[in-house]
Amino acid sequence: MSDTWKVCKLQAEHCLEAFRQQRLSETDLAHLGTLIVSAQPQLQSLLYLQLRNTNPGSQVLGMSQFEGGKMMEPPADPKDWPYQSALAAIADGWRVVSFPNLALLMHEAIPQTLGCEFILEKWS
Repeated sequence: MSDTWKVCKLQAEHCLEAFRQQRLSETDLAHLGTLIVSAQPQLQSLLYLQLRNTNPGSQVLGMSQFEGGKMMEPPADPKDWPYQSALAAIADGWRVVSFPNLALLMHEAIPQTLGCEFILEKWS
């Protein structure tokens, strides 16, 4: 059980005891409601952006987006993609969880674009 759920359980027990003693308040119930809402599991969305180079402001060459465990098909025309750079995604609330792997840029046999991938996440 998560710490948040433990706090919810304690508040529910407090409300039950206050009810038994006929001193349950609207504030007690409102606090319990707030705790329950904050304890709801959140869904992680992932955004993979392949950029021209390792600069987060450089042009997006490819993208993949996953929401609710499903891949979201990007628009066919790159001009219609939701983000033209990693910086634009960051400005929209995405958080970088993985920066480009510079070691991939050092190997001649590996195409450079593989090393210029940013992975971002958003919770909802």
